[in-house]
Amino acid sequence: MPVRSSPSYPETGATRLGPMPDGYGHLHHTVRIGRGRPLYEAAGAAVLDWRMHSAAGCRPRTTGPAAEPGTQVEVSLGVGPLRLPGRCAVVWAESGRTRTGFGYGTLPGHPERGEECFVVDIRDDGSVWFTVMAFSRPARWFTRLAGPLIPPVQRAYARRLGRTVRRLAAPAGAAGVPGPYGPFDTGRDGVVR
Repeated sequence: MPVRSSPSYPETGATRLGPMPDGYGHLHHTVRIGRGRPLYEAAGAAVLDWRMHSAAGCRPRTTGPAAEPGTQVEVSLGVGPLRLPGRCAVVWAESGRTRTGFGYGTLPGHPERGEECFVVDIRDDGSVWFTVMAFSRPARWFTRLAGPLIPPVQRAYARRLGRTVRRLAAPAGAAGVPGPYGPFDTGRDGVVR
């Protein structure tokens, strides 16, 4: 797999700080996954070390153990003969006190053209959030043909990743800083917030 090539689009790194480029479909999905520094650190590690992708069923094949600029990854989505591989390269990564994540961009041959990022952040109130942002457009005949089906699939994938990160980080959250109603900041109605 490690064939060096450049991303298949010119706006490299736009998912890091924006703005999102024109001429693409945009995705922005943010979900609260819990609260507390231990949960933030566990979620960030799961994003950076590919566990999020693996646990979500994407079968990542990577050139490195963690997401770092230049690392290449091939992810496959779908089932059986409908499983489509796509090669990407990590274009930015960060691991900080309040924000951890990375963005990867499509390489030539990928069914789409664009970039996607996966970020965990902890806010001043201790709440931990997971965000998927992407800009993309079809790069192959079959993704152009699928046109209107692609955005709902991308949104479903982003929601699945959010649930996966929440599940992977939950053990750390259980031992983490309690919210006003308990470790997961559940309200009196029992709903995780």
